[in-house]
Amino acid sequence: MSSPDPARRRGSHCAVCGKPATPAHAPFCSQGCRDRDLLQWLGEGYRIPARPAVDEDEEG
Repeated sequence: MSSPDPARRRGSHCAVCGKPATPAHAPFCSQGCRDRDLLQWLGEGYRIPARPAVDEDEEG
């Protein structure tokens, strides 16, 4: 059984601005919000904090 389209589910909202999502742009409300989200990814706006990686050669 396939899962329903996210924009058709009751209570589905745009992942960027919170307006109701549209089926044509799910999970976003418009092309503008889709583009803003893409720019966040491309500009490394979505990052997870982490400790610096340590090379095995430097450990000792």
